[in-house]
Amino acid sequence: MSTKTISITEEAYNRLKGLKDSDRMSFSEVILRYYPSRRKLSEILAEIDASLDLAGEVEQVSEKLRTSEMRKADL
Repeated sequence: MSTKTISITEEAYNRLKGLKDSDRMSFSEVILRYYPSRRKLSEILAEIDASLDLAGEVEQVSEKLRTSEMRKADL
């Protein structure tokens, strides 16, 4: 596994350290635990036992919003 070195402020370090469950937990584990990779909303809703119909509808609306064009507004 490769690693990267990053610079963070002391405040950021202390917050990250505060999220560790134990001294043995690595900062990489903390980051991956609290900031997981992006998933489809429908997958998350299915995971929490939300209605599959609701999950499908949310996915359709989300796709529509992503592909829609913005209109100019006169203020």
